[in-house]
Amino acid sequence: MTEPNPQSTPRAALENMLVVDSTQALAGPFLGMLLGDLGADVVKIERPDGGDQSRGWGPPFVGSESTYFMAVNRNKRSFTCNFKSEAALEALRTLLERADMFITNERRASAHRAMGTDYPSLAARNPGLVYCSITGFGMTGPYAGRAGYDIIAQGMSGMMPLTGDIDGPPYRYPASIADLATAMYGTSSVLAALLARERSGRGQFLDMSLVESQSWWSVIHAGAYFETGETPPKLGNEHPSIVPYGTFQAKDGYLIIGCASESLWYKLCAILDMQDVRDDPRYRVNSERVKRRDEVRQILDERLSHRTVAEWCEELERAQIPSAPIYTVPQMLNDPHMRARGFVVEQPHPIAGTLRTLASPMHLSDTPASYRLPPPLLGEHTDEVLRELGYEEEQIRRLHEEGAV
Repeated sequence: MTEPNPQSTPRAALENMLVVDSTQALAGPFLGMLLGDLGADVVKIERPDGGDQSRGWGPPFVGSESTYFMAVNRNKRSFTCNFKSEAALEALRTLLERADMFITNERRASAHRAMGTDYPSLAARNPGLVYCSITGFGMTGPYAGRAGYDIIAQGMSGMMPLTGDIDGPPYRYPASIADLATAMYGTSSVLAALLARERSGRGQFLDMSLVESQSWWSVIHAGAYFETGETPPKLGNEHPSIVPYGTFQAKDGYLIIGCASESLWYKLCAILDMQDVRDDPRYRVNSERVKRRDEVRQILDERLSHRTVAEWCEELERAQIPSAPIYTVPQMLNDPHMRARGFVVEQPHPIAGTLRTLASPMHLSDTPASYRLPPPLLGEHTDEVLRELGYEEEQIRRLHEEGAV
């Protein structure tokens, strides 16, 4: 539908796809970046007076740039748009006529209608448009229109009472997993809609919500509740249905062990010289161990306390028992496996110098992710995009003078 973007790399999965991303914060921008990594030309729409709210989220900052913003906004071009200006809105609507995808997190349907950016209006001008709405609660239902950030979605998902120490208060997960989950489900939905468009020739409206995306992560707990009628208990790092599967204490710290089959349990018992435990009917099978999880933990912690985390991980790996140390963020980034997988991307940035961000986790053999543009400065590509839309230099100058862009 769009003219080829000269910034796009050959063999990109979404080459020649134009994405208009008018979102802020995390869920929408992360979705836009995932699509950009796959080769789409992503034009990020921002208000001239500050832009994406996450540009101000810090410290840390690098000069004027927030590390939060830069983490999830590469492979985009920034176009400033004063939403109170009809001239700016007409430029935006012209851009959307050419777009393959539109991502928005404006929760008020009335605001979209006032700007002419609601789905029916845009689809009348561009029937093939895939329109992805990301809001806290979706665009229908009694909570439609409510403000919703990640922590609200986490709180209403049923998961916070299950997170943290068994005797502690409800905990928010330390990353914004409702935002991240919505972006991942949004990516799947957008790609499915593009595939459907290949057959029908028409785009469609995608109604994504943070609360549903996060609540979906309770799928196993909800399944248990449906059958038992019991509220799932808080288990700390334990698994509700598998024992042993969690964190255990060695001589100098904690490690992770996961025994999701009886054969792995038998191997673990052999390594820890626990044949008597293995043969005890109270611990022989997983269902019995789940009933006695505290006893199993005490036994394992005592056996593991005589050696270090590194020593146990080495021995458990030799026996092919799933296990791992528990890393800090720097340890994760410097792990030789992560380095070998190219998990850190370096790009030149006009303010940050050499900017490092995490690589895409999507490894496609023939159409790999690519990293073409660093996170944009506010409005960096406004004039460039206007020229692509056919605006003359005098028209662009007037838009700037009027504060439209």
